[in-house]
Amino acid sequence: MALEANFCRVRLENPGPAEQRLLLCTRRSRLAHEGAQVMVGDWVGLEGIDWLDGRAAIAALEPRHSCLQRPALANADRVVVVVALAQPSLDLDGLSRFLLSAETTGLEVLPLLSKADLVTQQDLNQWLERIGSWGYEPLSFSLSDSQTIERLRERLDVGISVLCGPSGVGKSSLLNSLLPELQLRTAAVSGKLQRGRHTTRHVELFPLGNSALLADTPGFNRPELPIKAKDLAYLFPEIRNQLKAGVLCKFNDCRHLQEPGCELERSWERYGFYADLISH
Repeated sequence: MALEANFCRVRLENPGPAEQRLLLCTRRSRLAHEGAQVMVGDWVGLEGIDWLDGRAAIAALEPRHSCLQRPALANADRVVVVVALAQPSLDLDGLSRFLLSAETTGLEVLPLLSKADLVTQQDLNQWLERIGSWGYEPLSFSLSDSQTIERLRERLDVGISVLCGPSGVGKSSLLNSLLPELQLRTAAVSGKLQRGRHTTRHVELFPLGNSALLADTPGFNRPELPIKAKDLAYLFPEIRNQLKAGVLCKFNDCRHLQEPGCELERSWERYGFYADLISH
């Protein structure tokens, strides 16, 4: 579903009598009176369907299993953090900030490295291994390598995946490769700042196979992080996985720095980055 001013474009689970797949729908006023907000990704119940004009009215909202506020999206299953290996060059702290922001959703997080053809195979392997040591299963792709695109398609074959990341890293180009019929507008990268110009203005879902959808979101360059130390710590898989494995920590509000009674191992690569965030 896509939101357009006072209308919603709703994709049907089953086609209509003339194989219609999309209907332009209004929202019943009682939904607003009940405080129900229709979001992209919602499952909705329709009434008053006019198959000839392709219109209907949204009368009900189904329960959601997830709800994101930035971007506004319902029923997402994973967040795909797209960052470029080159043009703009990959920034370690910037990547970590986007991953942490994605972790705040509570969804599966998939780091995706674009422009793999602009670096050597050795550098690519090192980045994949490095990010893998953080607790992720990253993928890479090149628009000139169809096999990498197909591997990604297989990884996203179920549910709603949200694309996020800085502007200019190739999100729209990736969507054009996965769904050539879209031909989304892309943008060049600023040479001085190594940042991209925003080309995605709104959230919209695109079908990817029978049971998968992709959500492209407006690019943003400064992801937001939680303020509380306890909340921030749990966003790091390096800490979260140790706690889940039964590593003991004496205090519930421990910052996992040098507190007595904290037995968390601290030799992981991003520990310095974590300590700096906690200390400021």
